Amino acid sequence: MLYVVEIPHEGRPQSWFAFDQEDLIRKVYAAKTESNQMVYCTTTADEQLEKLGTATDNPDVDAERNLLLKLIEQQGGDTVLYRADYLLGSDVYQAEAISELDACVTALATDLKLCRIFGSETAAVNALYNDPIFDPSKEFYNHMALREQLIAMEVISDDL
Repeated sequence: MLYVVEIPHEGRPQSWFAFDQEDLIRKVYAAKTESNQMVYCTTTADEQLEKLGTATDNPDVDAERNLLLKLIEQQGGDTVLYRADYLLGSDVYQAEAISELDACVTALATDLKLCRIFGSETAAVNALYNDPIFDPSKEFYNHMALREQLIAMEVISDDL
């Protein structure tokens, strides 16, 4: 079980869980559907060039086509390319591998003051009671967001 705490720049934090990394990835994709940014994808330069079609009068398309032709010249047309707009910048493709989880975590944390992901109940409980970002006297709402999630998942009991 993974526990996620999102702390925005303004407003109250929220906490939620994912059953595993695959569930976390699915939830990030679902949350980022309204954005024009690509969370993560793989393709080849040949595939992307085919999608662009023939020449146009659009300078952006022409620039992308030229970039793809350079990549084909340098890497070959069938080399796997990775795109993760939140991690690399918009419309950037690279041959160096990127993990889908890293791309999703970066997308999740975008526009937040802080995002914490705990990989176990033990890690989440330890953070609740020992991490200064969850100190109830200084960071009450952060503390309560994680605490309420842990109570809802029956990790800790409601002792108030």
